[in-house]
Amino acid sequence: MYLCYVDESGTPDIPGNTSHYVLAGLSIPVWHWRDAEAQIYTIKQRYSLQDGEIHSGWLTRKYIEQNKIPNFSRLDYSQRRYEVERYRKTDLLNLQKSHKHNLYKQTKKNYKHTENYIHLTYGERISFLEEIARIIGNWGFARLFAECVDKIHFDPKRIKQSVDEQAFEQIVSRFEQFLKSINTFGEQNTYGLLVHDNNETVAKKHTDLMKTFHTKGTLFTQVNYLIETPLFVSSELTSMVQLADVCAYALRRYLENKEERLFDHIFKRADRKGDVVVGVRHFTNSSCSCKICTSHRIK
Repeated sequence: MYLCYVDESGTPDIPGNTSHYVLAGLSIPVWHWRDAEAQIYTIKQRYSLQDGEIHSGWLTRKYIEQNKIPNFSRLDYSQRRYEVERYRKTDLLNLQKSHKHNLYKQTKKNYKHTENYIHLTYGERISFLEEIARIIGNWGFARLFAECVDKIHFDPKRIKQSVDEQAFEQIVSRFEQFLKSINTFGEQNTYGLLVHDNNETVAKKHTDLMKTFHTKGTLFTQVNYLIETPLFVSSELTSMVQLADVCAYALRRYLENKEERLFDHIFKRADRKGDVVVGVRHFTNSSCSCKICTSHRIK
């Protein structure tokens, strides 16, 4: 059996606050799961993040309070955490006193989402993500499936699907085709299961879609080797879903900002037929010359 861990980056809303929406699935065979988990845990432990979630968007923000602490980079992890927590407590208290309720709520939320990472400098956080991306890129047993939607070129009325519905159908179709190719040569059937980050807004929608796919197939294929509806799990507790977050983030940041440091590692794992990438698609105009589009075309 293959497990495909699924997460998103960006918002599917049009226009939303990102130009792209990316849904990514990272698939690994179950017999590699334990070793893969152990390798990720080792990297996390080195950065004192063994109990923290990998959330790329929050990891890569710059925490201005770190710049206000003298010699921050020279402090050890525990000293850094103490100084940042002290600054943040003072900041929140001052915001409460000033009756800036909206700013207080937003700041408190930001601090909550980044509290696991405050002992790391910005450079260390980027290095951590690069190590994670590098190890994913080196997993020859893994396959990456993703739909990257440029919302400028997406017309839901013409396509008759929402952004996230199209993305999910594409992930299901490509994972199914991958499993079909394995079963063409295998003596015993190999099946797949989707493990999805537990997003309440999409859980029911994707469950209902999967039930339809089992009955009627997708636009591109019948579904014979994907079993069950997606399992929705807390990404906070599941390292492999966190890796899907890294993949989705790396793809989106490359397409929106031309950032290649993470992308070049994880794109190695895009499912291919020969030299042609079939597992990852950039939904955009036909003239796009990004690495995804050029790799997707038959040479």
